[in-house]
Amino acid sequence: MPLGAVRPSPLVEQAAARLREQITGGHWPVGTKLPGETTLAKELGVGRSTVREALRALAGAGLVRPRQGAGVFVIATEPVEDWPTRLRRAAVTDVYEVRMAVEVHAARLAARRRTPEDVTALWAALRARRAAGPLDDAAFVDADIAFHAAVVAAAHNPVLADLFTEFTPVLREGLIELLSLTGLRADDPDTGDEAHEALVRAVADGDAEGAAEVLRAELEDPFAPARDPE
Repeated sequence: MPLGAVRPSPLVEQAAARLREQITGGHWPVGTKLPGETTLAKELGVGRSTVREALRALAGAGLVRPRQGAGVFVIATEPVEDWPTRLRRAAVTDVYEVRMAVEVHAARLAARRRTPEDVTALWAALRARRAAGPLDDAAFVDADIAFHAAVVAAAHNPVLADLFTEFTPVLREGLIELLSLTGLRADDPDTGDEAHEALVRAVADGDAEGAAEVLRAELEDPFAPARDPE
């Protein structure tokens, strides 16, 4: 199947798209060596530098891999999605389940590793959450997420912090939508305050299992009254 010449600007994107079509369409199966730059440039009607950049883009997508002195070979027929892209397409319920795993463990670690500065930051985040009570749902959700981010930060585990940061945009959207649809803050603008204060106290007291239990209960039913850690 002929590739067909591409039109001017943006040439690299167009060339990469044409080559991707050939790969994902099965014209070049996995293991196939692609034609050389000169041949591809002639078929696409672009310069070799454009082909080189297009191949680099395909390599970044996980479709091809250059082999020193041998050429460029197809290694996959579907592009690899990065983590942020997958999260943007994920269902909020799936993200919430991941949140449960990340944050409950983070709370446990936070109680063991918190510094005086962390405890100060947690109380400040709780006050900011309370201050957002009279505000709209988006502002309240932002303050709530900032509070939870402070708990994760107190765990002093950069991988957990990165995971939390990655799924925050999807989580934010879902929580705002939930509040909008249910009107849960109509009678209790600062909903969940008792649970959040109990979490801060458990972390400050170094009660690892108590902190994990408070947060687990809060995430399972974020609008139920707080239960004191046993």
